[in-house]
Formats: sequence, structure tokens, C-alpha cells
Amino acid sequence: MDTFIQQIINGLVLGSMYALVALGYTMVYGIINLINFAHGEVLMVGALVAWTVVTWLADAGMPGWALLLLALAVAMVACMALNYVIEKLAYRPLRSAPRLAPLITAMGVSLLLQTLAMILWKPDYKPFPILLPDEPYEIMGATINLVQILILVVAAGTMAGLLALIHLTPLGRAMRATAENPRVAQLMGVQPDKVISATFVIGAALAALAGVMWAANYGSVQHTMGFLPGLKAFTAAVFGGIGNLGGAMLGGILLGLIEALGAGYIGDLTNGLLGSNYQDIFAFTVLILVLTLRPQGLLGERVADRS
Repeated sequence: MDTFIQQIINGLVLGSMYALVALGYTMVYGIINLINFAHGEVLMVGALVAWTVVTWLADAGMPGWALLLLALAVAMVACMALNYVIEKLAYRPLRSAPRLAPLITAMGVSLLLQTLAMILWKPDYKPFPILLPDEPYEIMGATINLVQILILVVAAGTMAGLLALIHLTPLGRAMRATAENPRVAQLMGVQPDKVISATFVIGAALAALAGVMWAANYGSVQHTMGFLPGLKAFTAAVFGGIGNLGGAMLGGILLGLIEALGAGYIGDLTNGLLGSNYQDIFAFTVLILVLTLRPQGLLGERVADRS
């Protein structure tokens, strides 16, 4: 029982980070039908920027929580500016191009960001300092530390705040109108370019938050660290129903649980053959099954292509 609870806790923590990144994919896809494969690299940039801030100010005598908040703020600003520039320079000129062109461009931007990060921060793994107390708390025989508790609480609050933003604010209404029909939204006074840029900026803030969470939870950063979380977050978005915010949240949480429970229990059933070292198998098996059996996702609906 304690092992099961531990796997659930690990899965919820992992799924919360997936969900934050999946929301960025979903928001962009819902508005301009673009799968931004560079989104995982924005997570990586956020983690590396946070590591840089923490390293530079390590001897400043700041409390760990204050240093972490400062690093998070700088990382979010850097990622928001980065995603704004990417949208304006790489994606906006291709908005009327065939769908394959922006997709290939997104892959190119992903590789470009990885290469630039490798040049700026070097390719070696860098330990992320422990800034918060790491003593474990016991829950029903399982353990959870303060970083994991904060990840769960902050992720839940962020998701609730994003839903409130989308459904209760003028910007959210403009986003929903642009997603429904950008031409009609423009006739009603909405400026699609500004709405799309805002969507990329908000998605970047979520990715930066997930990147700092990832670094604080796993304790290391590196220039390729965003590839797998980004790909799995895309899987989570497809799993829940890409274009559906609630689906992205549900898909991220479920994918984290599937990975944790699969690595823990299927690994035992196969005598370690499919243990934690092979947990990626479970995520991509889910992707294959969803695309085969229910391509619209758990909460998605079949819709006609937007004109």
C-alpha cells in the first residue's frame, strides 16, 4: 500500500509539470492550429536561466525561498521575451502558409534553441542547488518533500488561475473569439496579432514555471533537458484533447500517473525488464493508442477544419 501511495505522489508531481507545459501547446494550437515543438526548449531555457541566477547569487546571503522566487521571476521574463520573439520572427510570417511550413519551422527553432543553449551554457549537466528544506514528510507510509508539495500547490493554483483568465477576463474572451474565427473576431474589434502574441507569452510563462519546478525537483539542468518533457507534454495534450484546456490538465495528470505506476508495477511484473529506466515507453504507448483509437482525445470533439 505504501508503495502504491508513493507512486501516486510521484505521478501527481510529474503529471502536474506535464500539465503546465501541455497547456502551452493547447493554447497555441487552439488559436492558430500550430504544434509548437519548440515549447519544450522554452522549458529548458527557463531552467538554465534560473540556474544562472541561483549560481550568480549563491553567495549573496539571500534566503533559499527568496532566491528561488527571484530565479523564477527572471526565468519567466526571459522565456516570455523569447517566445514573443519566436512568434513574431518565425511563426507570424508563415501564418498563411501551408501547415507543413510552420511545423518544420517549429522543429528548426527547437534545434536552434538547443544549439544556442549548448553554446551559452556548455553541454555538461549542472547541479541545481537545494534551496528549500528537503526533509521528507510521511503520508500513509509514503514520503513527500517540500518541493513536491509546492509543485502540486503551485500547479493547481496556476491551472485554476489560467481557467479564470480564459473564461472571466477580456483577454480570455478575445482568445476564445480568435480561436473560434479570427476574421470575425477582428471585425468585432479584436486584434488577432496581439492575442496570439499574448498566448505565446502566457505559454512561455507556464513553460518557465515548469522548467524551474523540474530543475528543483530533479536537481540538474542541461541543454537537452526540455526535449522529453516537451514531447511528453505534447502527448498529454493529445491524450486529453489538444485545443481543450481541461483536457490538457487531465492528460498531463493521467500521463504522469501512468508513467509512475507503469514503471513501478509493470517493472515488477516483468522482473525489472520494463522498470523506471523504460518509463518513456508508457507515455508513447499512450500516444499511439490515443491516436489510433480516439484521435480527438479524452475530452476533445471532432470538428471540421476552420476556414
